[in-house]
Amino acid sequence: MENNNLRDPRKMYYTGEFPDQEQDTPALQDEMKPKPDCGEENYQGYGRLKGRNALITGGDSGIGRAVAIAYAREGANVAIQFFPGEEKDAEEVKKLIEDEGKKALLLPYDLRKDYAATEIVEKTIDEFKALDILVLNAGQQISHTKLSDLPMKQVEDTFKVNIISMFETVKAAEKHLKPGSAIVTTTSIQSFDPSSHIIDYAATKGAITNFTITLSSIFANKGVRVNGVAPGPIWTPIQMDQGQPEGAIPDFGKNSPLGRAGQPVELAPVYVLLASDEGSYITGQIYGVTGGQTINP
Repeated sequence: MENNNLRDPRKMYYTGEFPDQEQDTPALQDEMKPKPDCGEENYQGYGRLKGRNALITGGDSGIGRAVAIAYAREGANVAIQFFPGEEKDAEEVKKLIEDEGKKALLLPYDLRKDYAATEIVEKTIDEFKALDILVLNAGQQISHTKLSDLPMKQVEDTFKVNIISMFETVKAAEKHLKPGSAIVTTTSIQSFDPSSHIIDYAATKGAITNFTITLSSIFANKGVRVNGVAPGPIWTPIQMDQGQPEGAIPDFGKNSPLGRAGQPVELAPVYVLLASDEGSYITGQIYGVTGGQTINP
């Protein structure tokens, strides 16, 4: 008998050519065509994070947005940091969180600024009185096909946003994380198979992978688990804001083994697993969600 519950992963989400498009900084999910699927309509929660309090950097759009929606539907209060100027996307997420009966906190902060990462932790504690899940997801990705065109200021900013802010956020959060808490980082396939046109971004993702594994050994004796997720080509606003070489958007993700770009909602279950008690024996690991590209941590 035919099993009608099976779905071909090659065809589950958008498989067409993307319209060639770009946006000025900051790029907004609301203006993308087609809009990414972050689970607004289809993610169902089962109470796996009931009563917990999460802080997600880069939580207004893309992967961070999908995680915020999933966490709220799993029962958590959610604070999201976002880059100033992305308020429209952030307000949409806030409403989605509150529609689940959970508390939402919006934190418009530029993580390139000194002490911004510390302040988002302090404000989350002030609002929720606890911090149980820390998702370090914010990122900057700007493409240059020639090394000679890569500004050193961009390199500095990419490292500040992508990895240095992680150090500061974790240091600020450490005293608040009780046994059973979890830290989840967003690294990338770029950590294992770097692309030359985003050399600074790829370098930070390699650092994040190393940071994650090392941090897990520091926190293990505190009863706090630390893991990372390595996405492949995912349809998010980071691609719109100079994130890809000229003319690359239409075929974005087509070279993955599954033949399409991933959608943010496809990563949400992994972030839920790594934050929940179902991941109780998982720490120091990197989970690839890449459409078939291999990671070798």
